Amino acid sequence: MASHPDLIVLGAGSGGLATSFRAAEHGARVALVDPAELGGTCVHRGCVPKKALWFAAQWEQAQRLAAAVGFATQPGPLDWARFRTVRARYIDGIEQRYGERLQRANVQRFRQRARFAGPDVVELADGTRLRAPHIVIATGGRPRTLSLPGFDLGMVSDDVFALSTCPRRVAIVGGGYIAVEFAGLLQALGSEVTVLARERLLQGFDDELVQALAVHMHAQGIDVHYNTDVTAARRTDAGILLDDAPAGVVGPFDALLWAVGRVPNTDDLGLAAVGVDTDERGRVRVDARQKTSVEGILAIGDASTDRALTPVAVAAGRHLADRLFGGQPDAQFDGGNIPSVLFSKPPLGTVGMTEAQARRHHGDQVVVYRSRFTPMQWALAGEQGQSLMKLVCVGAEERVVGIHALGPGADEMLQGFAVALKAGLRKRDLDATLAIHPTSAEELVLTR
Repeated sequence: MASHPDLIVLGAGSGGLATSFRAAEHGARVALVDPAELGGTCVHRGCVPKKALWFAAQWEQAQRLAAAVGFATQPGPLDWARFRTVRARYIDGIEQRYGERLQRANVQRFRQRARFAGPDVVELADGTRLRAPHIVIATGGRPRTLSLPGFDLGMVSDDVFALSTCPRRVAIVGGGYIAVEFAGLLQALGSEVTVLARERLLQGFDDELVQALAVHMHAQGIDVHYNTDVTAARRTDAGILLDDAPAGVVGPFDALLWAVGRVPNTDDLGLAAVGVDTDERGRVRVDARQKTSVEGILAIGDASTDRALTPVAVAAGRHLADRLFGGQPDAQFDGGNIPSVLFSKPPLGTVGMTEAQARRHHGDQVVVYRSRFTPMQWALAGEQGQSLMKLVCVGAEERVVGIHALGPGADEMLQGFAVALKAGLRKRDLDATLAIHPTSAEELVLTR
């Protein structure tokens, strides 16, 4: 089995593990190759530690809200050393359980780097060669770096999780989901945050929801600069200064976070030598069935041109294993209507088309319903912010093609509504559904 498995999976992140487990369930002999820890970016440098920080930010706000309504406890700062210990223990437990599952599934793990030595062969760092009729590239991605003067003065997203204290003044360069999420988290935990975005925040999200979130960010004291072009960073006695082509010098700051995108871990796999096609960003081009330009080589997750979300990689890998080894020749991941949540402050959930996308596709057939309201827990404590719920509907039947929610609880409530949208939800179905009162979720069945 060591040299001739049925399936080789390159990468032990969420997608690679899901593929390996499902293939092993179907009886395949699987070799899992990755020099690093089990769980990849999601578990160690992404979703899981980020969500832990987000919970810490929520608990900071909960302290303030509790004090505002009569609890004696006064807000206090986060004990970062204790928090890091608790978070590390949780993450270590996840990795341990993954290792135990791999052993039970008889998946053979190789903690080495690998390169393609042929279309059906990979060579490990120690010279061992593995051959299989199917090889899945699931090597994930990493933060993008720039060749700018002073880039090394800043952090990338991986480095945030190593912080032992909250920087007093922090600049975040970028306007995507990583920039927005960390802006909210660091501000809630005590930082003065400045965001420098190229053009706008959150390209690809619904414009109205993004504008509403920007209002919240401004109210929290986050300073957002638009139309920026940071060309250099330099350290002075006062702190880090940034050269912004349009605005001049910005700063000083105590810390700098570059949130300028991610790149796939494909550059050292030897793809060109075996003819695997990649795009201009280095992502492996795949079709709807995760096939690459080379027969027998497939790709999933952030290393591919699929949407870079953990659940996408997991679902694609499982369907792929079902097709290859589970006797399900039609098994295929459905990439339509993918739900996702931005763990901003407050969270923003979205599934389906934005209003702009719907109008481009359906023109005057689009009808939009929305509800703005102050969540009860905020109103009780005297907070003034508003949640926003939005339905994008199309045609005489008002089929719901997009659901967007901003506010407390949006991260949890959207999952069920995503199921309904996937099943062909119409506005009248929502109208006929009894509301659960008093909740924020009820606004999605009460919009007029």
